[in-house]
Amino acid sequence: MKIELNRVDNDFHFRAKGSSDVPVNIDAAESIGGHNQGARPMELLLMGIGGCSAIDIISILKKQKQQIDDFQIEIDAEREKDKVPSLFEYINVVFKLTGKLDHSKVERAVNLSMEKYCSVAAIIEKTVEIKYSFEISENDGA
Repeated sequence: MKIELNRVDNDFHFRAKGSSDVPVNIDAAESIGGHNQGARPMELLLMGIGGCSAIDIISILKKQKQQIDDFQIEIDAEREKDKVPSLFEYINVVFKLTGKLDHSKVERAVNLSMEKYCSVAAIIEKTVEIKYSFEISENDGA
């Protein structure tokens, strides 16, 4: 795996690319001289958990012929105050799925992802506990 970051401005804005060649903008907060033109590095870690687990969960549920009409993931985290480095104190992930879904199959898919398959979660949980849950909603037919 190879990642390339190229500086965009004279401050903290970088454009990163991996093997997909899709650009990702990274920047610092305005409070330290950034221009708010990209995600913060710690946000990218949380996005990585969401993306990694989403791929796992969708793959597992597709194999089980489950119909996912919508899928959202909310991740809430807090970092340590007044520490360098400032690690995460907690991470809470909520998977919100909509569709004709079997509760036990969703539960199994979420657990498999977060406890076995998601490499990003496996790396991050070495420094902080990741709590997670899921919600299922059926389409109202509208």
